[in-house]
Amino acid sequence: MPTETFEFQVEARQLLQLMIHSVYSNKDVFLRELVSNASDALDKLRLAALRDDTLDADVSDLHIELETDQDARTLTVRDNGIGMSYDEVGRLIGTIANSGTAAFLRELREAQDGAGTEGLIGQFGVGFYSGFMVADEVTLLTRRAGERQGTRWTSRGEGTYTLEKVDDAPQGTSVTLHLKPADPDNQLHDYTSVWKIKEIVKRYSDFITWPIRLVGQNGEKGDDGEAAAPETLNSMKALWARSREEVSEEEYHELYKHIGHDWREPLETIQLQAEGTFEYQALLFVPSHAPHDLFNQNFRRGLQLYVKRVFIMDDCEELLPPYLRFVKGVVDAQDLSLNVSREILQQDRHIRMMQRRLTKKVLSSVKSMMTDDAERYATFWREFGAVVKEGLITDPDNRDALLAVTSFATTHGDDGTVTLKQYVERMPDGQDDIYYITGESRESIDNSPHMEAFRERGIEVLLLTDPVDEVWVDAVGEFEGKALRSIAKGEIDLGAREDEQSEGEREKQAEDYAGLLGWMREQLSEDVKEVRLSTRLTVSPACLVADSSDLTPALENMYRAMGQEVPRTRRILELNPDHALVKGLNEAYGEREDRSDLSDTAELLYALAVLAEGGRPKDPARFVRLMADRMERTL
Repeated sequence: MPTETFEFQVEARQLLQLMIHSVYSNKDVFLRELVSNASDALDKLRLAALRDDTLDADVSDLHIELETDQDARTLTVRDNGIGMSYDEVGRLIGTIANSGTAAFLRELREAQDGAGTEGLIGQFGVGFYSGFMVADEVTLLTRRAGERQGTRWTSRGEGTYTLEKVDDAPQGTSVTLHLKPADPDNQLHDYTSVWKIKEIVKRYSDFITWPIRLVGQNGEKGDDGEAAAPETLNSMKALWARSREEVSEEEYHELYKHIGHDWREPLETIQLQAEGTFEYQALLFVPSHAPHDLFNQNFRRGLQLYVKRVFIMDDCEELLPPYLRFVKGVVDAQDLSLNVSREILQQDRHIRMMQRRLTKKVLSSVKSMMTDDAERYATFWREFGAVVKEGLITDPDNRDALLAVTSFATTHGDDGTVTLKQYVERMPDGQDDIYYITGESRESIDNSPHMEAFRERGIEVLLLTDPVDEVWVDAVGEFEGKALRSIAKGEIDLGAREDEQSEGEREKQAEDYAGLLGWMREQLSEDVKEVRLSTRLTVSPACLVADSSDLTPALENMYRAMGQEVPRTRRILELNPDHALVKGLNEAYGEREDRSDLSDTAELLYALAVLAEGGRPKDPARFVRLMADRMERTL
């Protein structure tokens, strides 16, 4: 049959050079693309055979073959799938020679920074042409199932390509790459190497539905002198595509250990299959232990992404929100918008839809864990509670679902945690707010002066010790109509007990202390904005309280650690009028005209309040001198 030669347009020739040198960052993916094309061809033949009983095609052993020849330096990727007709080769493989490539070339040049390539989807079948990254010449031999005549396409990727009709072509398509010399410095490996071929298939195509067979090398013989039997390189075990009943826990755990790089078994296995206009499958794992770098800025997060069982990328961040960054797993979509090289994920409605569905699935699984297995939930919350609470700030759409799976330590139990719902259910009549306190550790806040009146009255307080707690409580604000109220902010009115002062007695006490409070406000004006009597103290002499709208000291320190300048907040000093020290100070204030000596006592009282909440005095050396002087006077 005559061979026809076609010349690439100038723009198309430039385009091909860009495809070879610029689009792909990893040359190994050429084999992924060719195997993926072969898998698609097998899928199409199986579907065609089901639709047309008269189709003259062999579907008894559909497979993909890889064959290398180290002497000739060739690699052949062969399938016995649907194949292509002469016209289809010219239309599909010859797309590069079609008109209109100038505009595409211009867009591709403008997208060399990597971001703009996302708009070039579907304009050019780059998978086949990726072979020119590693080959000096590419030959394609194909015959469409049901036809008698085949087609050969050949090109060196420079100026021309040839088309030829052939009579002896087998059903399907084979692509033979005449490989360039290996150049490891430029990441151009020896693709006739068996171990390299196996490595690429294992990484990108292990779960392809069809067997990928490596045939004997250079006439290699087996022990019996016959041609060596082909070796199947892929497992074809896409566990996410099989029902839960068909897969053992051991198989799930082995997959988790492989993709999670963890020797321990997962805490939870989550399977999801979405059907409809957009189909995808997911197999997710919740680890049993938090990684040491979970809060590191460079923590690698995200799921493995496959499209039709072909591996696309590791650590696909777009599939889950950052607060679920500890979740490992696989997502396999039937069709997904990728960039021109399939190395960058498109931001489209399908991705957003998948993220919403996967997020809800993970949170519902945690909710089931909380309900059905308290011990496993306790492990989950201990390991990942701090990061999950980030979602209360960043994901308002799922805030209710997040609040349903969060739990907190409380003053009503040394061990275990309670949910906000449980807290509200056991609130006594007359309590309108959910009380909480934040701090560095349970020990430090459990002994905080702010807790004294609450402990005495038996009022439950949530103990929040994660740094994120300083932020999310303000973002959430309330739960089921009950305000979240810090016991270290604003004025607290717990209602009077029977044995407490009457309103008239309290007014008389306020009048008695008015002079001292005003004088101390002047003495400590650099550090406090108000001095008042406390209703929350029963044992300690003093404590510091923030206004309801003020930042807490811990939050101020967090902002400063992030490089943000925040003004120093002056807080309110509350005094316990029933404490002997405060009573004595008030008596001394009323008896003395010269109160210069009392200013040191006022300063010490303020410093004691700072220490009680875990802070440090403004001038530690001065505090030590004042304290030593006072101790000396008592001897």
